[in-house]
Amino acid sequence: RAWPGGGWQGKRTREEAVTASAAPRQIQKLVLAELARVPDPRVASFITERLVFPTSLICDWDYGEPGQQFECWIVMRDADCKVAIAYCDEGFGPGCPWGLIWYDPDTSGRIAMGMDSEWFTTFLAAFFDSPIAIPLPIWRVFEFSSLVDPKPITEEGDWKGMWHRVESLRADGGVGRYYLDQTVVPRE
Repeated sequence: RAWPGGGWQGKRTREEAVTASAAPRQIQKLVLAELARVPDPRVASFITERLVFPTSLICDWDYGEPGQQFECWIVMRDADCKVAIAYCDEGFGPGCPWGLIWYDPDTSGRIAMGMDSEWFTTFLAAFFDSPIAIPLPIWRVFEFSSLVDPKPITEEGDWKGMWHRVESLRADGGVGRYYLDQTVVPRE
């Protein structure tokens, strides 16, 4: 599915405008390449319905000089949880260029890039760690005795139900440790 057209609407030099207008298309290609790796049509459809054409957003960078800001490119947003997934090759990028930005587009105010724990190496990692993915019934309980070989011990289910299962297993004092994750797209 093609995203609607868009582009940079700010005032820049001709050279900057050409570079800025290329950035959304390049970012769009990155997202579509990752989306092609999603084998589950429920998840692919869910993601596709929420994608937006990459839109520039200037965000505060709290780990540099006071007042330092970077341009981030919003590729997905969710009005219910007020989260956007953005691409930024500065700040935590290029190592972790995909991040969760907590903001409400209906209000004005400071928008920060957030903490390093909210930035990821891939778009899909950011998506699955975001509250945007919670409505999908893809969650499974994993048990692990070491970080090397966790194994799923339930079928897929809803987020809330699977968390209740995790809490129940932890309360019963089971031998292993338990957490919630998905198996749609393996983590890298």
